[in-house]
Amino acid sequence: MNEELEGHTVKKFDQELGQIHMLILEMGGLIIHQLQNAMQALEDKNVQLAHSVAEKDREVDDLEIKTDGKIISLLARRNPVARDLRAVMAFSKILTDLERGGDNAVKVAKITLQIYDNGHQLPADSMMRDIDYMGSLAIRMLQESLETFDRMDAMRAEVLAAGESELDLEFQDSIRRLSTYIMEDARNVGHTVRIVLLMKALERIGDHARNIAEYVIYMLKGKDIRHQHQTKEEDAEQQ
Repeated sequence: MNEELEGHTVKKFDQELGQIHMLILEMGGLIIHQLQNAMQALEDKNVQLAHSVAEKDREVDDLEIKTDGKIISLLARRNPVARDLRAVMAFSKILTDLERGGDNAVKVAKITLQIYDNGHQLPADSMMRDIDYMGSLAIRMLQESLETFDRMDAMRAEVLAAGESELDLEFQDSIRRLSTYIMEDARNVGHTVRIVLLMKALERIGDHARNIAEYVIYMLKGKDIRHQHQTKEEDAEQQ
């Protein structure tokens, strides 16, 4: 654990918080692995690998339940206040965002099965060209958010939370490119819908990564910066 969160009078609190910290990192590592496998299954048209991603989701769920139980127990027994309570609540929020990120990794695998395991005509490779890059961006953002959490790096977290997401921009550009396929041939509608759902799942993983960075800032500095980037974007649109 980072020294920012250590040094309590009750050393047992530090130990229990450290255990939760490690469980969250373990869960994050598992989700990153799931996302990497989901993207590999999509790239290789590997139906078996996509099935394995969906089947292993239970491991993530079990780890979430275990970690959540420890958070609830710590709240009940230690009754933390001030900075300690802020840390515990931030851990709980980070756990939730990780779990939702994992759900979206599984969604990528399930849509892969819809595309490649139904015996229907496959989409053109050109329609899928943006997915791999968006997947790499989502993995990178999730890895970076977990590193800021592991190291309790407020400065790095602020950069991640405040920056305009390349993943969001890529999603918008990809939507525009996909629209041309529908105009060229209405039979591409079904493929386009599934591809948009894939991209949206990846974009949401990026959002959850940014949320994790925001909770690291809240934990360390007591600043709640949630939704600030949305407000800036709305202001810019109105100008």
